[in-house]
Amino acid sequence: MRRALRYLAMLVAAVALAVALGALVPRPLWPAIAEGEGTRHILVLKNPIHTDIAVPLDDGVRRRFAFLADAGLPMDVPDARYIVFGWGGRAFYLETPTWSQLKAVPVLKALTLDASVMHVDVAGAIKDPHPDVAGFDIGEAHFVALLDYIAASFRQGPNGPMVVENSGYSTYDRFYEADGHFNALVGCNTWTAAGLRTAGLRTGWWNPIPVSLWWSLRLYD
Repeated sequence: MRRALRYLAMLVAAVALAVALGALVPRPLWPAIAEGEGTRHILVLKNPIHTDIAVPLDDGVRRRFAFLADAGLPMDVPDARYIVFGWGGRAFYLETPTWSQLKAVPVLKALTLDASVMHVDVAGAIKDPHPDVAGFDIGEAHFVALLDYIAASFRQGPNGPMVVENSGYSTYDRFYEADGHFNALVGCNTWTAAGLRTAGLRTGWWNPIPVSLWWSLRLYD
């Protein structure tokens, strides 16, 4: 029993060290050459286990993601200010709209291997600054690259990206089939971090949890 506990403690320590090093070692190692004035303001949103990227809505963004409106996402509501994107495990995302509805099977799939979905939400004004919101100014070329990265995360069917039928937590959000598989090591927060690097920002080398991504963004951006 003592040996098992010792191995468990060593495993926990190794994971903690990996998370800390993942936040402290920057990716990319060297800052990119500045592309000019940051004219686009994006937001990163977090809760205890998940992060999203919020993009300000304008006519260009509406055209870029017109397929979302075609699937019923109300991007033209008067108070819409942001479109919020998140990538995550299918079972956990679809079956856990609130913490009170947490179930064992979605958690098990999230810790092992699961299909993935994109969650897209229309939001009004978002308070920035806020402890759970980080804002960044990026240039136009990096903004376009970020939109391309997000669009490429949607799995394509015969008629384009595929909405998950009868999905969503409210009137203002939808789920779509996504590329890739979700697990605890390569999950929603590593997807967010990769998107931010596409946008010209630096993150930690490996950011599996929101707090490590937050640390690295404060260190390098």
